[in-house]
Amino acid sequence: WQKVLYERQPFPDNYVDQRFLEELRKNVHARRYRYRAVVFQSGAVVQQLCSVCVFVVTWWYMDAGMLSPQGLFGAALVSSLLGYVLFDALDGGAGRRESGRTRWADLKSTLVFAAFTYGFSPVLKTLTESISTDTIYAMSALMLLGHLIFFDYGANAAIVSSTLSLNMAIFASVCLASRLPRSLHAFVMVTFAMQIFALWPMLQKKLKAQTPRCYVGVTVLFALAALAGLATISSVGAVLFTSLLLAISCLCPYCLIRLQLLKDNIHGPWDEAEIKEDLSRFL
Repeated sequence: WQKVLYERQPFPDNYVDQRFLEELRKNVHARRYRYRAVVFQSGAVVQQLCSVCVFVVTWWYMDAGMLSPQGLFGAALVSSLLGYVLFDALDGGAGRRESGRTRWADLKSTLVFAAFTYGFSPVLKTLTESISTDTIYAMSALMLLGHLIFFDYGANAAIVSSTLSLNMAIFASVCLASRLPRSLHAFVMVTFAMQIFALWPMLQKKLKAQTPRCYVGVTVLFALAALAGLATISSVGAVLFTSLLLAISCLCPYCLIRLQLLKDNIHGPWDEAEIKEDLSRFL
């Protein structure tokens, strides 16, 4: 008997000999994870959940009149300048030199964005007047949920779309900003959303790549700040959010590692053939 189909043999097509299972292999491509490494990687999810929490808490304070738009804009401006300096200092400006982008170009982009956002803030304020508040809240919740689903956490998956994730977050911020008292509130809220959903993740990725220990410290401090802000609004919400963060950063990595031990993928001669040669010369 030969394992070929182009010769007639006195055996049925589904016949196999005694050597069939000798080529059996298990978990050829299985990855072995370490608990600390998985917990470290889960920091990206924790960071983004905290970003959404901070954004919602900030909006609630502005809607309740407990936070002035001038105060938020000043704090966001100072933090943006510090983050901008830190972003360049982490790699000594190597990333800027590779991209060829100058500080003057960054300043122009910032001024153009701020000018357009401020100019269209009256439109943003009245954009959803014909829509009920309950619908606005539901749309915002769905958009923020979509932002978390499609955000780039570092996984190479088809569902990842940084552009879609950012657009959904900005759409949610526009919806919520339209329910604030004045146009200035809407302008500051959209600007703050751009900072926390677009600029903050960029700084976090560079921190994660350059200084992992600082990244862990910043993640913990950011989570504590988000929890403290949420606790001033709802103690029950703070407890639930704490449970969620602990489950994602501690429980889920443990479950992943335990489930990896139960993995039992089998490979053998029944697998589909893989052509490993470069066939581009025949195209």
